[in-house]
This record gives sequence, C-alpha cells and structure tokens, in this order.
Amino acid sequence: MSDGINPPGTPQVRCNQCVHYFITHELPFRYGCRALDFKSRRQPALVVMASSGQSCFYFQPKSQDK
Repeated sequence: MSDGINPPGTPQVRCNQCVHYFITHELPFRYGCRALDFKSRRQPALVVMASSGQSCFYFQPKSQDK
C-alpha cells in the first residue's frame, strides 16, 4: 500500500528519521534538509517527490544509539 509519498514497492521515507532533517525557527519555512540545502513549508520528502517524481536519494536513518 502506498503512503502518498513513495511509489508502491519503495522504502518509506520519513524525514524526521533522517540525519539531514532539521526544524527551522522560520515560521514560513519550518522544515529543512541539510543534504539538499533547502527549507520548505512541507516535509522535504514531499517536496522531492512532487518535483522529481522519485523518493529522496539522500535519506540516511538516524542512529539508534542513545
């Protein structure tokens, strides 16, 4: 089943689980991606999917060590 972000059969990309994701203090552009060097009103993975038609190639999961 598709989640609306990724085509069926591809791994699910969740920005908040990526090492490149960050939250800004700018209200108009709350979400950012360090790998792609941009800020957006929407989650970066949604912007990447809308503009390229592909899921984000820069996704790297955060380490589980705490």
